[in-house]
Amino acid sequence: MIPRSRTVSLLALGAICLAGCSSEKQPAQELKPLALKEQVSTIVKSADGYAVNWAGVLSNANPWHFGEHVVATIVGQDAKGAEVVRLDQPLDAVPPGGTLEFTGQATAAERPAKVSIQYRPAQWRQAARVPSAFQKFPITRAQTMRQKDGSYLITGYVDNPYQMVAGSLVVNALLRDKAGKLLGGGSTFVDDVKAGSPPRFILTVSGLPRGADVARTDITARTWGSTGRPFEDLALAGAVPVHTVKPTTEPFSEDRRTQIVADVQQ
Repeated sequence: MIPRSRTVSLLALGAICLAGCSSEKQPAQELKPLALKEQVSTIVKSADGYAVNWAGVLSNANPWHFGEHVVATIVGQDAKGAEVVRLDQPLDAVPPGGTLEFTGQATAAERPAKVSIQYRPAQWRQAARVPSAFQKFPITRAQTMRQKDGSYLITGYVDNPYQMVAGSLVVNALLRDKAGKLLGGGSTFVDDVKAGSPPRFILTVSGLPRGADVARTDITARTWGSTGRPFEDLALAGAVPVHTVKPTTEPFSEDRRTQIVADVQQ
């Protein structure tokens, strides 16, 4: 039998250990940095010098967090390494577990020999909804048409899967060859997008390399802004129900399930 004084001492020691353990800070969740999956740039002569066009895809491997306040830095250098163009491009928030397609253009007085895209680390914020609540904006009736000057005209319609009106959406079109290689892209905006009333978008992609064989166009739409609040507001308002048409057939006179159960029991 353990003496009472020893039992009290053991209990006190256990309480001290528990208090010490509970006061320890839990390790912070490690978030993976954004990854620049793809990037491409093209340079064409223009009236003001040289038009530098670029397109890229950022990937967010964190399924519960928005990557916010991201800024891409585009740098063009000549053959000696001197900068001939530099531009900071604020990007929209990268959705949880999703990607961010972006495009842009700048003018350089001299022709760059090399163009690179870098980005500042994102600020992370946990999403207010589960990942499945952030749905894609459907693109329908899309067409890609090559023009006489070598540019591409892209048209289509973008719908809203949410009950709340989307004030403004960014539409991005990325052009690819048969192997899936990124060739270039362009962007445009659509406003006041209501569920069931998809507005039409039109954009032009120019400056592709000579002889570029466009085989596929990837079109996506998203809310715009450096934070994920606009996307969260739509998700919090809820998605449009899939089945909204009232059934037209008459109900069964008898519960068929009851009949099936009775047949099985026999």
